[in-house]
Amino acid sequence: MTLEEVRNLFPHLRMNKIYFNHASIGPWCEYALKRIDEYTKQRSGEVIENYNYFLKWSASAKKKLALLLRTTPERIAWIDNVSNGLNILAQGLNWKDGDRIILNDLEFPSNVYPFLNLKKYGVEIDFVKSKNGIIDINDIEKAITSKTKLLSISHVQFLTGYRADIDAIGELCKKHNIIFCVDAIQSAGVIEIDVNKSQIDFLAGGTQKWFMSSEGLAYIYLNESLQERIEQKFVGWTSVKNAWNLLDYKLVLKNSADRFQNGTLNSLGIAIFDSVLDLFVDFGMSNIERNIINNTNYFIEKLLEIGLNPVLANVPSGNRAGIVTIKLSEAEQIFDKLEANNIHCAVREGMLRFSPHFYNTKNEIDRVIEILKNIIE
Repeated sequence: MTLEEVRNLFPHLRMNKIYFNHASIGPWCEYALKRIDEYTKQRSGEVIENYNYFLKWSASAKKKLALLLRTTPERIAWIDNVSNGLNILAQGLNWKDGDRIILNDLEFPSNVYPFLNLKKYGVEIDFVKSKNGIIDINDIEKAITSKTKLLSISHVQFLTGYRADIDAIGELCKKHNIIFCVDAIQSAGVIEIDVNKSQIDFLAGGTQKWFMSSEGLAYIYLNESLQERIEQKFVGWTSVKNAWNLLDYKLVLKNSADRFQNGTLNSLGIAIFDSVLDLFVDFGMSNIERNIINNTNYFIEKLLEIGLNPVLANVPSGNRAGIVTIKLSEAEQIFDKLEANNIHCAVREGMLRFSPHFYNTKNEIDRVIEILKNIIE
């Protein structure tokens, strides 16, 4: 599949839009639109009770996602959002007074509040302080104590775009017998992930951003060892073995991660996600990562040329992954002018945040640079 073939799948490109806001929400491609049309026709009369199609799409999507995460479908469960996914982990462990969790001061709130909520059990949170948008692994190691039970970190930080070395952090956690949790909502669909190589115990991600699917659908991965340690607080009729033996009432949980899928799921969201994943499988995650990193590096170089200083200007390419953020005193006003020129980005914490995807081109980046330069001058 060529890049030009991929670009032809996106209707917004035919509207002359430059969309650099995938860290917020991704645009739909023709794969998604075709699946939505198929689903709509089914539910409006062709196959109103399309449960068998849902089962097929769900199994297919898990197989593709497992391929991208280098795991098996049995280790993945559908949930509604990342916050609730992390709550499964936070509320499922047996906490003792004095247990500690390591976070950092750049995390999106979804990766903070589920753990802050454990303070009522006597759990303490250690926030590693960032330096110029960077979470240094040496500072993480210094925060570890004999009471540290869990470490949770975003693979790619939502604000600065800093890409953590999760292989090294995973090794550190393994050495100290610490549960390693990764928020992958800004990295899955951007860079290659191998949950086993990185020794990740628990991972949560969403489908609406870089995966360019729909809101209201997310997923978790957890290894078998951690699953055995989790005391599942919420269960439903689809959590158990022999779920369709409806009047049996035997609370025997499934062996797979499916046990965390308590009832009716976002069937349309799963159907869409299954279709969109074909784009990532067909083009290849190694190719996608290469394109995104090349775009990121090129964008940063061009911004420096016009006198702007991105947050990650001085970090190695290996710590970048799609998000390019600039501190500007008039970010809101500049954002409005970019929107007026059909250039779409975001403002976060008073900073302009750009997030081009693998299908975006250097010509589009050059156009954004040209407009930014004119606005500044």
